Amino acid sequence: MSTPVLVTGGAGYVGSHACKLLHARGYHPVVFDNLSRGHRRAAQWGTFVEGDLGDKDAIKAVLLEHRISQVLHFAAYAYVAESVRRPRQYYRNNVANTLNLLEAMVEVESDTLIFSSSCATYGEPDTVPISEDHPQRPINPYGRTKLTVERMLADFGDAYGLKHVSLRYFNAAGADPAGEIGEDHDPEPHLIPLVLEVAAGQRPHVAIFGADYPTPDGTCVRDYVHVSDLAQAHVQALEYLAGGGGNTAFNLGNGDGYSVREVIDSAQRVTGRPIPVIEARRRWGDPARLVGSSERAREVLGWNPEFPELDAIVDTAWKWHGRGTP
Repeated sequence: MSTPVLVTGGAGYVGSHACKLLHARGYHPVVFDNLSRGHRRAAQWGTFVEGDLGDKDAIKAVLLEHRISQVLHFAAYAYVAESVRRPRQYYRNNVANTLNLLEAMVEVESDTLIFSSSCATYGEPDTVPISEDHPQRPINPYGRTKLTVERMLADFGDAYGLKHVSLRYFNAAGADPAGEIGEDHDPEPHLIPLVLEVAAGQRPHVAIFGADYPTPDGTCVRDYVHVSDLAQAHVQALEYLAGGGGNTAFNLGNGDGYSVREVIDSAQRVTGRPIPVIEARRRWGDPARLVGSSERAREVLGWNPEFPELDAIVDTAWKWHGRGTP
């Protein structure tokens, strides 16, 4: 009998890719999602339960019904600019609802959680690439909610024996190589799909928010990591804890940073189409450069990204949208 794993937010972008991999590895994903930002069609593997983390009784019911001890926690709002405008909603959804989940787990004796954290917990880095021992000084509400949950996990580990790993990943990108699922947000805030929508003729241009950062070409630099590689790390983190590993955090990134202009250039190479741009002012809360060191994840988890190159990541996204050549 396959091991059940609760996947909160499993109808979302990264969560759905994790469910596909869990299924392939012999686990039984139980998706718990309110579909406020996920898609029912993305929950193709395992069991789907429509529910909200604001309802602790519903969480307890699904944990008990499926006899779940392991949880992958993806359910969160994840847009920096939105968090600046709507911090109240971010603290309610990301922090208060996570507390409901943790309380439910303690009450039914579910003891393992893998948390989808973020490089946004670091804020403006002192040095790059960023390692896990870099000070965590988030500069936006989104990053602060993720750091608050990390601290909650540490306290629940100390008090109740909760086993946990926080995966601080950098910019999730790309799509399932088999083309079954991909990135689909409404509205879409992320650079790569926005650029590809321009290439496909669905948008007239892409905006560059800030061209005066202290980077080589003046635009923000980010570390892009393929969504399937993120899914792989979540499964490896489950196996790490099952094998007796201690509570900890890992960065997930490729260790190479690409500027906004370099992403646009990559998309032009992959699609063979021009991508007009306009320059706009900076967005509040955007650090100039975020690039991570994932050496710990490689050494401890055995994590080895399959898609380390930017063009390969963009290519999977382009093909999933059905606009690239086979």
